[in-house]
Amino acid sequence: MAENSQPSTQTASSRKVALVTGSATGIGRACAVRFAQAGYDVVVNYSRSEADAEETLRLVQAENVRGLLLQCDVGNDAAVKTMLGKIEAEFGRLDVLVNNAGTTWFIDHKNLDEMSEEKWDRILQVNLKGPFFCIRAAVPLLKKSGAGAIVSVSSVAGITGDGSSIAYAASKGAVNTMTKSLARSLAPEIRVNAVCPGPVDTRWLRAVMSEEQLKNRTSTFPLQRPAYPEDIADAVIYLATGTTLTTGQCLVVDGGRTM
Repeated sequence: MAENSQPSTQTASSRKVALVTGSATGIGRACAVRFAQAGYDVVVNYSRSEADAEETLRLVQAENVRGLLLQCDVGNDAAVKTMLGKIEAEFGRLDVLVNNAGTTWFIDHKNLDEMSEEKWDRILQVNLKGPFFCIRAAVPLLKKSGAGAIVSVSSVAGITGDGSSIAYAASKGAVNTMTKSLARSLAPEIRVNAVCPGPVDTRWLRAVMSEEQLKNRTSTFPLQRPAYPEDIADAVIYLATGTTLTTGQCLVVDGGRTM
């Protein structure tokens, strides 16, 4: 766990604060940088990729805002509560929570035996319990904000049942349902929404798919390309800061694949 900050023209108490879980790389990093560019102090969270998370922190600080680097496995409820306590101690506020941390195994849906109980449990622990733990711990600070916003990065897998594995699709379907439940229970003080990307060109996906395979997979989509992390960050920023009357929605960003 590390912390670094840079001076700026705003005080810490007057500038809004965003926590982006899983922001060492990919979508999370793109979101963290976008919030920094919008003038937010940013909490960069990571589980294992410390060097990558430190690079995200440097990119955040380059925008002349404060950054805080916190290691935390979001599937650990006690660790999440500790993380939010550190955020309160450091900033005294939280205005936006982005639930981006996630995990999966790439397992053919027909290979039922490979989808072991251990893998089920880990996927649900991170992808479903993790966002809930973060939301629950963040609620007091988000309510104090006066206009708190939560955005969870889900997936079209949670809509179509397709995706890297059955457990992954199920976890994202549950996130979509939980988004609606929490939008009701936390209103009117906090808005709760989700973004559902299709294939995103990240290191995560490139680990199992070549550039040619990804191009072929998306060539039949109306917009004929995969998403990039910045595309998803656009949607996250909109739901967090660009609207005040949107809640309980799962915004699909997939180049038209699922319409």
